[in-house]
Amino acid sequence: MNVRPWVATRDAPVPRDVERLLSTVPEWFGQPEANAEYIEAARTKETWTVRDPDGVVRGVSLVDRHFAHVAEIHLTVVERDFHGTGVGTAMLSAIEMDSRQRGVRLLEVKTLGPSHPDAGYARTRHFYERQGFLPLEETDLWGEHTPCLIMVKPLPGS
Repeated sequence: MNVRPWVATRDAPVPRDVERLLSTVPEWFGQPEANAEYIEAARTKETWTVRDPDGVVRGVSLVDRHFAHVAEIHLTVVERDFHGTGVGTAMLSAIEMDSRQRGVRLLEVKTLGPSHPDAGYARTRHFYERQGFLPLEETDLWGEHTPCLIMVKPLPGS
């Protein structure tokens, strides 16, 4: 696996890759308006990819850096056939290492909260918990029927 940040001049197809990856997991990403926002965000946000040996993108993460001390995982999507193969873990590890080098002390991610019965998002929360993220707060940020769980992870040395 090759994990690297996206570079506009070298990696122009990344928004198309995001669109393709989102389509492989519609149970997580089945809202066309939200998907369009993620695809557009891949044009401007800090973007990390995992590519197979042939250069095919198998996973993408988008990162926001709101403040010097915090980075937010805005999106992580891994092609369905590559779930459980270490793609998500590799991306997150690379983002963490880069963030620590930049002096970031806290990583944040938002996901569907546990008060919603979605089994797929229970797996998502479990993934982030295994990576060291802690639930901080469940809010109605995304609306009454879409509880938002804010999770955080202190980075070593912080």
